[in-house]
Amino acid sequence: MREGRPFHQGRPNAPPRRGPGAALGVAERRARLDELIATLPPDVPVRLSPLIAFASWDDLAQVRARSRDIGAEGLMLCTNTMHRVADAIEAEVSIPLLHIADATAAAIVADGGVRVGLLGTRFTMEEDFYRDRLSARGLEVVLPDADDRATVHRVIYEELIHGHLTTTSRAAYRAIVHRLVQRGVHGVIAGCTEIELLLGPEDVPVPYYPTTGLQVAQAVAWLLADDAA
Repeated sequence: MREGRPFHQGRPNAPPRRGPGAALGVAERRARLDELIATLPPDVPVRLSPLIAFASWDDLAQVRARSRDIGAEGLMLCTNTMHRVADAIEAEVSIPLLHIADATAAAIVADGGVRVGLLGTRFTMEEDFYRDRLSARGLEVVLPDADDRATVHRVIYEELIHGHLTTTSRAAYRAIVHRLVQRGVHGVIAGCTEIELLLGPEDVPVPYYPTTGLQVAQAVAWLLADDAA
């Protein structure tokens, strides 16, 4: 067992949000995470690295390269859309980046799925950085149509990231999932961590792949792997 293995997490900085039900800003979320980590037994092989800010997508890879300076042996980007710069990060560091799409693809393949629907931000759905990673593992990625993609993206950015959950948007997402199922998908990926706030397995009539939990399971398995493995 790798005890005390440093493991580096990353999320983009954002201004704190206020108001009833508002999502916490990055610094506030990090403070709460630090409190939770402090309650864990000392032999649990997980700890968070210092919070590292970045000014733009363009300098993210260079900033993440600093993870080596704190002794990190692995990188974990706790968001789907940020993986648009995963290749650039991997080019800058010699430590492994545990890619969220790899964890997701592994779960789908293990279930025998091939044709899968993808929900996420416009970047995740329409750019190739995420879809190509899934396709490389033998999966056929099916996207919602243009209007449905616009709805999924709008709800994420105008509602979910602000902590707003509405029955209207849940119904809209369910209808989008239904249309994907009618097109023959074997499963649906919640390719944005905020989507999991709105949709659960009970809303999806085919296997549902919430990427947050899949990435965490991937990281835990990696952290606990024997050195000789």
